[in-house]
Amino acid sequence: MWPPKNSNRSLDGPRPIPLKLQEQLALCATFPERVLFIDIETTGLSHYYDEITIVGWSFGGRASTFVKGQDLSLLLEDAANAKILVTFNGIRFDQRFLRQEFPEIALPEAHIDLMYLCRRVGLTGGQKAIENELGLLFREDIVGVDGFAAVLLWHRYLRGDLGALKSLIHYNRADIAAMGAILDDVLSRFIINPDLFATPIEFLHWSAPPGWRELPEDLKPASEDLTKALRFVDIFEATPAKDARIVGIDLTGSEKRATGWCLLDGSYATTTLLTSDQEILESTIGAKPDLVSIDSPLCLPSGRITVEDSDPGREQYGIMRQCERELKKRGINVYPSLLPSMQKLTARGIFLAQQLREKGIPVIESYPGAAQDIMRIPRKGAGVEWLRLGLSDFGITGDYQNENVSHDELDAITSALVGTFHMAGLSEALGTEEEPPLIIPKLDKEQGPYVIGISGPIAAGKTTFAQALADKGFAYTRFSLVIDDMLSKQGLELDRINRQKLGGEINADGRQRWLAEQTIRKVEGASHIVVDGLRFPEDHAYLVEKFGARFHHIYIEADEAIRRNRYNQRGKEGGFDAASGSDVEKRVIELASISHEKFVNNASKSDIVNHVTDLIHDIKR
Repeated sequence: MWPPKNSNRSLDGPRPIPLKLQEQLALCATFPERVLFIDIETTGLSHYYDEITIVGWSFGGRASTFVKGQDLSLLLEDAANAKILVTFNGIRFDQRFLRQEFPEIALPEAHIDLMYLCRRVGLTGGQKAIENELGLLFREDIVGVDGFAAVLLWHRYLRGDLGALKSLIHYNRADIAAMGAILDDVLSRFIINPDLFATPIEFLHWSAPPGWRELPEDLKPASEDLTKALRFVDIFEATPAKDARIVGIDLTGSEKRATGWCLLDGSYATTTLLTSDQEILESTIGAKPDLVSIDSPLCLPSGRITVEDSDPGREQYGIMRQCERELKKRGINVYPSLLPSMQKLTARGIFLAQQLREKGIPVIESYPGAAQDIMRIPRKGAGVEWLRLGLSDFGITGDYQNENVSHDELDAITSALVGTFHMAGLSEALGTEEEPPLIIPKLDKEQGPYVIGISGPIAAGKTTFAQALADKGFAYTRFSLVIDDMLSKQGLELDRINRQKLGGEINADGRQRWLAEQTIRKVEGASHIVVDGLRFPEDHAYLVEKFGARFHHIYIEADEAIRRNRYNQRGKEGGFDAASGSDVEKRVIELASISHEKFVNNASKSDIVNHVTDLIHDIKR
C-alpha cells in the first residue's frame, strides 16, 4: 500500500506538494501502467566521449533490458507509449545519453527525477546512499558493485565473460527496482490530496514487477561488432605518424614524486620513472623525438601572469582555462589548471615545455582520456592490468607487457599515443588565441593544410625555393611580413636593419611563438602553405605542434663563398658579414639538425625548380 508503512521520516511533519509534482503525480495515478522507470549504464560519464552499454526499464508490469548491439525496437515502443518518465539523475545524465545515442527515441515530456525530489525532503547523495538511509534491500546478490565497477563489468563482457554481463544487468535492474521504493517513501513525506489517489498506488509494484530479477533468455557473447576495436596499424599505417618518435610524459607536480616517461618509437614503447627536471629534460632531448606529449597544463588562463593566488589577475581571470571549460561541457571532470593543488604541476609543465621548445623540440599538452576511449580501455583508476591489457590489445609492444611497470609509466604511453594521433592529423585542439591548445585525439578530424617551412643562412636561396613553391600554388607567407606590418605602424623604414632589430626584440621578449602564429594567420584557410624565413628553433617547434606530420621543414644550405657572392650581386644594404652576423641569424644553424630535409643549393635555379617538382609529386602520392 502507499504510502509505505515503515517510511523513515527525517523532517518534522509532511510538507506541501509542489504544483508541478501534483500534475506529474496525476499522470502517475491515472496511468500507473504507463510510468516508465528507466536507467542506463555507460562506458563513462561523458556524453561526448562515452556510450551506452545497456538500458534497463520497467514498464506495464514488465522488466526489460537492452544490450548494446541488440534489437532496440521494444525500448522504442515502450518509450513511445509511456506517459511519464522516472529516473534518478536522469535529467542531467540518462535522458541526454538516450536522446544523443538513439535520436529516434520518443521519451515522454513529463519527467520525475528522483534526485531532485529527494532533495526536497532532505535526502541527499547518490541513489545507493539514499537506499542505505531508507534501509532498502535490493542488492543482496551484487554487493560491492558500483558505477565504476559496472564499467569494468562491460569491459569484461567484451573480452568474453558472459557472467559479467549478467552481473551488470542485475546491477541495473536493482537500480530500477529501488526507484519505486524511493518514490513511495518520498511521497509519504508530502501532504497528498486524498482525491489524487482514489486507489492507493504502490510504485514499487511497477518498478519491481514480478520476475524483475530474472535475466533475459537470449543473452549471448559479445558480437564481433562490439569486440572489434581499432588497432595502431589500422589508424596509423597509412600515415607518416606510424614511424614517429614520440615522448610521452605523465608529469607530477613535484620532483619528490616519480614522473612516468615513455619513448614511443612507432608502436614500440620504452618506459621508465624519472624524478628531477634535469632527468626529464636530458632523457627527452637524448631521445631526439619528433614530438613531446605532456599530460599537464602547459599554459596559464588568459590574463594570468603567475600560478599563485597572489597573482593580481586572480579575481578577474580566475583559475580555469577555456579548454577546461570545454571539457566540463563535454562531461569530463577536469581540474582547473590553477586550483591550489594543481599550481605546482602547471608551473612545472610550463617550465619543461619552454626548455624543450627553445631547443626546437615540439611540445603539446595532451588529454590521454580520449585516447583510452578510442582504444576501449577503462579510464584512469581501473588498475594497471586493465591499462596494460588495453595498450597491448591496441598493438603497442614493449617490455611493459611482461615487466612490473607502474601506472604512471602506462599513462605515459597513453600520453605518447596522443602525440601519435596529433602527428597523424587525427586530433582536435581546444584553446584560444591567447591560450595554447590542449590536444585531444579525434578520428574523424579533417586533414589540415600541408605546410613547408624554409630555413637556412642568408643568401642560401630560401626565398627562391619558397617562391618556386608559390608558383606551384602554395600560399606564401614569411615572418618578415608580420614584422613589416609592425614597422609600418611605427613609421619606420622597411629595411633589413630594422627588420633584424625588431625580430631580435620579439625573440628576446619571448614572443617568438606569437610571431609564428601571426605569420600563419596571413594564409589561414589555404590547403598548401610555404613559410619562408624560419630563424629560431621555436619556429620549428611551433609549426610541428600546429600541423603535426603535415609540416615539412627544409633547410637550404650553400657554400659561404657562393652565398657571399649572391648577396653582393643583389646589392643588399649593409655588408654580408654584418647581415649574417646579426642576432636573428645566430641560431639559424641550429635548425639544420632539427629540419626534416636538407637541400644544398650550390648550383642553378633550375635545380631548385626540379626539386620542388619532385617534392610536390611526393606530396600528392
